[in-house]
This record gives sequence, structure tokens and C-alpha cells, in this order.
Amino acid sequence: MASLPDDPIDALLTAHGLRRTQAARLVLGWMLAHADTSFTHAQLQLALHDETAQGLDRVTLYRLVDRLTQVGLLLCRVDVHRVRRYQAMPASVQAAPHFECQNCHRDSPLAGALKKNSRDLEKAAQTAIEALKALGYTDLRMDVAVRGICLDCAADEASRAD
Repeated sequence: MASLPDDPIDALLTAHGLRRTQAARLVLGWMLAHADTSFTHAQLQLALHDETAQGLDRVTLYRLVDRLTQVGLLLCRVDVHRVRRYQAMPASVQAAPHFECQNCHRDSPLAGALKKNSRDLEKAAQTAIEALKALGYTDLRMDVAVRGICLDCAADEASRAD
């Protein structure tokens, strides 16, 4: 029986049936290091290029991000402008609450803001997932999006109105 690699990124890739390529290590490592931030394909490609001075071609990045999303290592969200944003998805998370600003399009995680109430959200998500599993659905994850105007944009609008 083969042992799992010592590197946690390699171990995650292996555990999810993915090859441990340099590109896969690079992308998953970057996403996990910036787990509180969501990235578009273009933002991720630019960040990887700036960080490593090597980057990845667009097609390779698209395919890799798609595979990482399919196996549940990344969460894909589509905002109101149909832009896809990707974020690291910890395996223990059943619901990933976040706030999407309708003006500046910033995507902010809400787990910290919800604090003790996030447990209630986790229970509600687990209940919904269990009900869907009972109906035959598989490989379920839940994305909870709250959309509106963030505090910064609301303050900007208020100052312009004065």
C-alpha cells in the first residue's frame, strides 16, 4: 500500500484523485494561502504570475480550476454579472456564507461576522443537505450568498447625497 505524500498540498491532491503536477500544486497552494479571498480566472492568473514569475497559460488554469472545483477543493460562485469567482473550500465546511456587494463586487466571507450564529447556519445547511441526500442527490455543498451594498459603498453613496 502506498503512503500519502508528506506535503499537505500533495496529500490533498492525491486524496481527491488528482495528479500532483507543478501547476496543481501552485494553484491549490495559492488558493489555500488566500482562503478568505475569492478570485476570478483573470485575477488568479495575474496573481500567480506576479507571485511566481512563471504563471500558467489561460487554458491550463481554466481546466485546473474546473477540476479542483469538481472534486470540492474550490468553491465556484457566480456573481450577479455572471462572473465566476473561486475560493478555497475546506472539506469541513457545509455552508460558506458570504456577502457580495452589488456596487464594488467585493466578495467577503461572513463566518467571522456571524460568529456564534454561524453554528445555526451550519446546522441548517446540514439539515438541507441530509434531506437532499435522502432524495438521492450526491456530492452536495451549500453556498449561502447575501447580496446588497457594503458599508464602504453605502458611505460613499451617502456622502455624494449630502
